[in-house]
Amino acid sequence: MHKRILLKLSGEALMGPDSFGYHAETMAGFVRQIDEVVALGVQVGIVVGGGNLFRGATGALSGMDRATADSMGMLATVMNALALKDALMNAGIPTQVQTAVSIGHVGESFERDSAVRLLEAGRVVIFGGGTGNPFFTTDTAAALRAAEIGADLLLKATKVDGVYTADPKKDPSATRYETLSFDEAIARNLGVLDMAAFALCRDQKLPLQVFSIFKPGALKRVVMGESEGTRVTQ
Repeated sequence: MHKRILLKLSGEALMGPDSFGYHAETMAGFVRQIDEVVALGVQVGIVVGGGNLFRGATGALSGMDRATADSMGMLATVMNALALKDALMNAGIPTQVQTAVSIGHVGESFERDSAVRLLEAGRVVIFGGGTGNPFFTTDTAAALRAAEIGADLLLKATKVDGVYTADPKKDPSATRYETLSFDEAIARNLGVLDMAAFALCRDQKLPLQVFSIFKPGALKRVVMGESEGTRVTQ
């Protein structure tokens, strides 16, 4: 069983079947899954995206300065971190938000040693604000935070149950990989993480599990080492 994990949740996941914002039932399902692994004694860090509210790359496409758009995207991830914290706290799960952008009275500024102490004390720690820099995705932020806190597994939670040879929605002959190497994933441009995140995981020898967070109990099965989704390793 894994001791300390970093879970990457997309902002889009939080909106469930809706087209914007938050879907209460979907978020409640995520909270139940997180509660299951916290009950096992697993230390849980979370990086959340902001695509349900604002995506920097999309803003840039509409003519906005990319650095400005990315700054707005970082703020969206902080809003999502607070929403997820509220849902977890309401379920009785002690949770702390740390942000890479300084926002007083909202959350602590990210500090590695503090984050590790909180995890060791049994708190879920949600990292908002991405990396704190423009031009980097929250996938890269997840790989970075996972490496910094010494996680033994990075989990990419998606709507698809793993990494496929092609988009299974478009290609019925697509097959799911059980395992992949980072070099294979990069060479095949599979797109499940951006290249910077893949490279960081590879260089830090940090295994990655891609799985569907929408399957009940999937997070617990991954943490327990059961076959679920796709494992990407050295």
